[in-house]
Amino acid sequence: MSLTRPMSPRVVDARLQGLLKQLRLPTVAKNYETLARQAVESGQPYPEYLMALLERELSQRDVNRRRRLLRQARFPITYSLDTYDFTLMPSLSKPKVLELASGDFISKAQNVVLLGQIGTGKTHVATALGYAACESGYKVRFFTAAALISQLLEAHEQNRLSRLENSLLKQHLIIIDELGFVPFSQQGAQMLFTFISQRYQRASLLITTNLPFTEWTQVFQDTRLLGALLDRLTHHCHILEFRGESHRFRQSQAQHASRLPPPTSSQLVDELPDVAPEEVTTMP
Repeated sequence: MSLTRPMSPRVVDARLQGLLKQLRLPTVAKNYETLARQAVESGQPYPEYLMALLERELSQRDVNRRRRLLRQARFPITYSLDTYDFTLMPSLSKPKVLELASGDFISKAQNVVLLGQIGTGKTHVATALGYAACESGYKVRFFTAAALISQLLEAHEQNRLSRLENSLLKQHLIIIDELGFVPFSQQGAQMLFTFISQRYQRASLLITTNLPFTEWTQVFQDTRLLGALLDRLTHHCHILEFRGESHRFRQSQAQHASRLPPPTSSQLVDELPDVAPEEVTTMP
């Protein structure tokens, strides 16, 4: 009977690293030695050591997945709801926004439309809801309306429209920002209608716009097409209105005021009210 010769620690480490690489367990490969040393020092049973090692692998995979989803979403700027000042927009229901941040509307393939004037924080809230969706594990893509239509038209010209549409249908949430800023061509409007129709009751849309629905004719000249589009978009849809002054305008005013120099003594004197002669008294 031959006895197996023990391997040196260096050989064991090399073999383990190779096996863990094949099994795609990089976090285990990085941490098994440290956790093993801690387990020996604390007298931790082997099953608990193994559980701690695998839990760390799963935790890191979750972090990597969320990072990947955020990168693939292509947000121009990453916002969260923690940085949105709801006090500046009293018309906006904070409980409703937080409810949407749970992602329940995405699981039900419902839509969201954010209506309001330019600068009221629609893009901030839209991006924050998209960020929350990524954190919950949903696939999200962000577009401006002009960029989305440009990509659809380009794909159509290059005979790869079906591939692009199938790729976008795999996204749980598509955010279309700034609808209404630029009017579309008839072909662009038709392609956007087709895109929205394809996602109807299959996956969610979140649209921001500065135009009320009654003024969407400025963007979609075909009223029959617009009626059909709104019918699909607003069915099972959460509509939030942003009524108030532009955040950016308010911030610009505050910054301008903070840069003004303090008044000089002559300016203060000039601002004093004139005293009528009959109001002047002299000391005896």
